[in-house]
Amino acid sequence: MKQHLNTLFVTTQGAYLSKDGDAAVVRVDHEQKLRVPIINLGGIVCFGRISVSPPLMALCAESNVAISFLTEHGRFLARVSGFSPGNVLLRREQYRRADEPARCRDVVRNIVAAKIANCRIVILRGIRDHPSSIGRTELGSAAARLARYVILARQAESADQARGIEGESAAIYFGVLDHLMTVQRDDFAFRARSRRPPLDPINALLSFLYTLLAHDARSACEAAGLDAAVGFLHRDRPGRPGLALDLMEEFRSFLADRLALSLINRQQIRVGGFERTESGGVVMDDATRKVVLTAFQERKQHVLVHPFLGEKTTVGLLMHLQARLLARFLRGDLDAYPPFVLK
Repeated sequence: MKQHLNTLFVTTQGAYLSKDGDAAVVRVDHEQKLRVPIINLGGIVCFGRISVSPPLMALCAESNVAISFLTEHGRFLARVSGFSPGNVLLRREQYRRADEPARCRDVVRNIVAAKIANCRIVILRGIRDHPSSIGRTELGSAAARLARYVILARQAESADQARGIEGESAAIYFGVLDHLMTVQRDDFAFRARSRRPPLDPINALLSFLYTLLAHDARSACEAAGLDAAVGFLHRDRPGRPGLALDLMEEFRSFLADRLALSLINRQQIRVGGFERTESGGVVMDDATRKVVLTAFQERKQHVLVHPFLGEKTTVGLLMHLQARLLARFLRGDLDAYPPFVLK
């Protein structure tokens, strides 16, 4: 856990990834562009027409490095990984807790409370950093309401009640997200959350960042020996990594939303970098996608003190630490799951 493992994002169409000793090599038109020792990688994400050799897939599987395939615009397609690590006793306990209403509720309450608290902190930081913003009153009101919802989430009598509280708080948070943008407000106006497909540039940006978070969350679950498909907050559904989605809820506002707002407010991305498809959805162009990926990787290198462990770590390792804390709770080493709450 002391070493920060990077994700290799490959976006150049027609690129070919192969194995060279214990390293991954990226070639474009038969010319080597990059060589990365496999020991330095935590995952590989391929966007669009990217080919990967079977020997490299085998090396990645043996090294617990997952390879994810996405469309050119970021829609998840498939994932290649080796055998799940960890022991079966941990996963059996995970299944038991997910099936027992009271024990499931306890985990859901903590996750939802942490998610709401982190959303509130993003709003408060927006007020602090931009005291003269147009929507200061609305932001203050939303922060006060979310503070009450944190308490309600912690007191929820059932997992379903906590889920309902999560939905109501999300409506409050997204209702004022537009006020956190200080420049390019007309170009990136946020009216409502839209997915599959995203209908405007800000939703396209958020969906792309959430996809990156989901990849990291799934890797963290599997590296900790947990079953990424069996969650507590997210009910079982074929093909859905419920636990990975649970884990990323604590990080949506802190990592994805804050990064999106920063990219817009600092004018690192422009509305001209997005285009509308024939289906009516909005996607980002290749240049914008590379800016976002670079910013995402740089953000993961930032150092902070983990609020529960009290140790310095990088943002990129937070999900792995949370997955291991969840595993410790399931094994009985902790009395409750300590979610990540930004300080």
